[in-house]
Amino acid sequence: MRITPDQLYEILRKYAESQGNQLNSDREFVLDIIAGLLKNEQRYGYRSCPCRLATGFKEREEDIICPCRYKDADIQEFGSCYCALYVSPAWNTGEIHRRPVPERRRPRK
Repeated sequence: MRITPDQLYEILRKYAESQGNQLNSDREFVLDIIAGLLKNEQRYGYRSCPCRLATGFKEREEDIICPCRYKDADIQEFGSCYCALYVSPAWNTGEIHRRPVPERRRPRK
């Protein structure tokens, strides 16, 4: 049985809240990210971040399987993760300045 975008939305929302975070308040934006996650899951067998280039080599990409390894540090420093799926409550309310999150992942050779 394949998971629907709305089902994954609820799963991710609950996860975010359990971590003291939220999903981006722009639901359409979140559903676009979710579509990318589900497409990558179909393609590669795991939900790699759709905002990063995946190759299908899971062992090389465990750091970018959503939620990625960089999420917590990104939210701590910038208020959102790299793709702005997971955000702090202050980011959602506009209490902090929204700015692009730089890529923390080192380039692969």
